Amino acid sequence: MLDTAATDCIPLEDALLALAMVGDLSMGQPIDQSRRTARLARLLAQRCAGEGEHLQVADHVALLRWSGCTANAEGFTRLLGDDVLGRQAMLSQTLGPAGQRAMRKTAPLARVHCEVAGEVAVALALVEPVEQGLRNVFEHFDGSGRPYGLSHPHIPEVVYQVVLAGDLEILSRVHGLEVALAWIAEQADRRYPATLVAELTRHAKDWLHSLQTPGQAHAASSTPAPVRLTLLGDVIDLKLSWLAGYSRAAAELARQAASLLHLPEASGERLGRAALVHGMGRAAVPNRLWNTPGSLMESDRDQTHLVPYWTQRVCAQVPALADVGPLAAHAYERLDGSGYFRGVGAESLQPEHRLLAATLAWQALRGERPWRPAFDEQQAAQVLRDEAGQGRFDAQCCEAVIAAARGERQLEIGKAGNGVLSERESEVLRLISLGNSNKETARLLGISPSTVRTHVESTFRKLECTTRAAATLKALTLGLL
Repeated sequence: MLDTAATDCIPLEDALLALAMVGDLSMGQPIDQSRRTARLARLLAQRCAGEGEHLQVADHVALLRWSGCTANAEGFTRLLGDDVLGRQAMLSQTLGPAGQRAMRKTAPLARVHCEVAGEVAVALALVEPVEQGLRNVFEHFDGSGRPYGLSHPHIPEVVYQVVLAGDLEILSRVHGLEVALAWIAEQADRRYPATLVAELTRHAKDWLHSLQTPGQAHAASSTPAPVRLTLLGDVIDLKLSWLAGYSRAAAELARQAASLLHLPEASGERLGRAALVHGMGRAAVPNRLWNTPGSLMESDRDQTHLVPYWTQRVCAQVPALADVGPLAAHAYERLDGSGYFRGVGAESLQPEHRLLAATLAWQALRGERPWRPAFDEQQAAQVLRDEAGQGRFDAQCCEAVIAAARGERQLEIGKAGNGVLSERESEVLRLISLGNSNKETARLLGISPSTVRTHVESTFRKLECTTRAAATLKALTLGLL
C-alpha cells in the first residue's frame, strides 16, 4: 500500500519554483519573472555583503514574493476591475489616474498578501528572515509603504534588495533600461536606500545581460525538508473564495474512485497529485471571468481555455511535477472532443484522463458557486450520467466517482442475471474498456492473459461486436456496465 503522505511530497526547491510561477501568472508576469528577480537580488546581496546565508534568504524571498497574491485576487478585482491585468499595470507603472487613486486603498489587500506569504514561509519551514522579509515586502524606506507604514531601519534589508531587483527586471523589460534606471533613481531614499540604488545602477546592464545565460534561480537548502503538495493546491484555491478545499477534496476522491476501478495504486496516486495541481493555470485568468454567470464572450472563453496550457507549462519546469503535468493538463478534455485546450477525443484519452475529468466535474457540481447553489448528491449524479449519456464523460468513470463519493467500497457491475454477460465477463470488459491491455487486465484480476482473451472473445461473440469500442458502447446502452 502506497503512503499517500509520502507520495504527495515534493522537494523544497520544486515547491519554491512552482509557487513562484503561480505567483508570476497571478501578477500578469512571464512565468520566469520571479526567478529572474531572484538572480538579480542575489547578485545585489552578494555585492553588498559578500557570501553567506543572506544570499539564500534573498533567493527565497524573491521566489515567494507573490505567494500571497492568490489570496487577495478578489480584492484587486473589486478595486481595479481585473486582478491580473490591474496588477500587471501596477508593477509596470502604467496604471491610469483612476488606477493610481484606487491604489491608495490597498493597505488591507497588502495585509492579506503579506500574512499569507509569511504563513507559506512557515509551512515550508524556511528560516525566520525569509518569513519576516515576506511579511514586510511592501514596506518602503520612507514609511510610505503598506500595510504597516514601517520605515528604515525597521524594514529587513532583504526587502530592499528584492523590491529593487524586481523593479529593475520588470521596468527594463517593459520600458527599457534607461527609463527603468531613471524611475528607480527617483525612488532613492523613498522606496529603497539611495546607497543600494547607486550599487544597482553601476552594475544593472551587466547583471541584466547575465540573465540571458541559464542559471540556478535559487540555492537549495542544506537540509531541505519535503513539502506536501497539498500546500500548493491550497494556495491555488485561495484565488476564489468558493474554491477553498476544492483541490484537496478532488485529490482524495480521485484516489478512491481509482481504487474502485481497480486501477494500479500508482495511477491512483498520480491522479491525486494531478488533482492537486490541475488549477495552477487558473492563476492567469482574471477572477471577473470565474465569477461571471452564464456564457462568456468568445475572447473571455479563450482565456479560460488556456488554464490547462499554463498548468502544463508550469509542471514541465518543475522536475517533481513533470510526470503529472500532462495528466493535469487533460482535466477539461471530453470524449466527444468538446473539451480544452487540445480538443482531443476518446481515442486520445486514457483511463486516468477520463477519471480525472469526471472527478473534477463532480467536485465542481457539489460546490456552491456565486451564481448557483451546490448540487445535492442525487442531482450531481444525474448531471454526470446525463453528460456520459451524451458522450462527453466516460460512464464507468462517472459511476466510480459517484460510488466513491458515497463511500461505497466496491463498484456495482453488470451481472449474469440479465442473461447476457457473466460477472467475470463484465469485469474484463470494464477493464479493457478503460484502455487496459489484456495483460494489464489479467494482472489486475489475478488471472492469466489467455483467460482474459477467452472472456473477451466470449463477450464479443455475445454482443455481436468485433472491437472494444463497439462492445463498450453496446454494453453501456444495455446497462451491462
